Amino acid sequence: MTADLLSLGISRAAGLLRSGEISSRELTQACLDQIQSLDGNLHAFLTLTPEEALFRANRADFFFQQQRKGIETETNSPLLGIPFAIKDVLALSGVRCTCGSRMLETYIPPFTAHAVDKLLEDGVVILGKTNTDEFAMGSTTENSAYGPTRNPWDDTRVPGGSSGGSAAAVAAGMSFGALGTDTGGSVRQPAAFCGITGLKPTYGRVSRWGLVAYASSLDSVGCLAHSAEDLTYIYTAIAGHDPRDSSSYDLPVPPFTPYPENSLKGLRVGLPKEYFLPGMQAEVESAVRAALAVLADLGAEIVPVSLPHTEYALPVYYLLAPAEASANLARYDGTRYGLLEPADGYIQQFMASRGSGFGPEVKRRIMLGTYALSAGYYDAYYARAQKVRQLIRRDFELAYQQVDVIAAPVAPTTAYPLGEHVNDPLAMYLGDIFTLPANLAGVPGIAFPVGFDASRLPVGMQLMGRPFDENTLLGMAHAYQQVTAWHSQMPAASQITEEMTKP
Repeated sequence: MTADLLSLGISRAAGLLRSGEISSRELTQACLDQIQSLDGNLHAFLTLTPEEALFRANRADFFFQQQRKGIETETNSPLLGIPFAIKDVLALSGVRCTCGSRMLETYIPPFTAHAVDKLLEDGVVILGKTNTDEFAMGSTTENSAYGPTRNPWDDTRVPGGSSGGSAAAVAAGMSFGALGTDTGGSVRQPAAFCGITGLKPTYGRVSRWGLVAYASSLDSVGCLAHSAEDLTYIYTAIAGHDPRDSSSYDLPVPPFTPYPENSLKGLRVGLPKEYFLPGMQAEVESAVRAALAVLADLGAEIVPVSLPHTEYALPVYYLLAPAEASANLARYDGTRYGLLEPADGYIQQFMASRGSGFGPEVKRRIMLGTYALSAGYYDAYYARAQKVRQLIRRDFELAYQQVDVIAAPVAPTTAYPLGEHVNDPLAMYLGDIFTLPANLAGVPGIAFPVGFDASRLPVGMQLMGRPFDENTLLGMAHAYQQVTAWHSQMPAASQITEEMTKP
């Protein structure tokens, strides 16, 4: 019965909750049992809130009872009573927010992030906070100070990052949906590696208020679930204007409507030559091209396009993002909050606290960013990177004059072994080559599963759209998923737990 409940997805579960065939408490307990069974090995969660989750589940069940009697309740959202997980860089009042760092090991925020608050207003049941690369800096979730998360499809592999905990939780049936963040691919890449669907909205579409900043001009709050249909409910709940975030756009969020009969006739899909590189895993390219053939069968026109400045996205990102991280993380000195190491004098205390509190990858990026911003190098590095960023954005603007969306692989390979890139950060950075441009251009992107490789590891494809046109991305992914079954497949619990019994 538990396995049946966990495979429902948000849309089907919402219908059964409303009819009274299942209860939110049953659904929540099934997730908590799955966490108890699997998370000792996967390590997707950093903090669990089971008592609060069951309290909210009981509250949701009371609302459903009232609604069935025709009594109006506080919320009638399709997310009411749905178990959820939150990446541990988003604040939830009264629950510790570590950002995967020793620096914030004991930090308990007195406020709740806007996106999380919107979900709570809709009645979701929050199970806990998920593991992340420290301060969201990484692509594997190995940079967490609390240990790595493992991929549910193969626990010797990475789940992707930095939202790897959220992706693993959804993929393993420990949560029906999750919030993540995407600064350079951190929702889309783990979604691809874990075989689920992930949406990075347009920059400024979802408020960043209450998100612990990594790179403020690139950070986006995104969401993960099994299907594009499930994502429509989450995205609709969290999108919209928030006056507390100066980058938040005051634009209406149109309701989602699926394409009639899954017809994509009249839609043009751009295929950039720059995203199919020598050395790409052959199974990734073949699966993506097969998915494009499905979109064509549904009526979409596949159009060759060029994004000529794609090759510069990697160096531009790794100048701009670390520079912003250097500025954002300067506040962590142990004085007001965060780790405080005793020392003689403020400078010694500052150095000792940051030296102990930050891990190697965070230190690396702070140093890169500080160097790029330093006197004598600012114009040569940071200012020039900003100019090239505008060229990358212009590439997308020109392409969208010809097409409605741009299709590409999410990553050059499927999930790779744990530890493979620990001592080779450049190799880890190169894995983001297909996801970084969307963040630099500020456009939305969706990743969804399109197959498996020979090792039964998921392959993901992404669609990138015009600014604030998330509904086209959701609609096309939904149409694809109506005629394929990749998104409905889940890793067997036995393959996740079997490693735990080995000596």
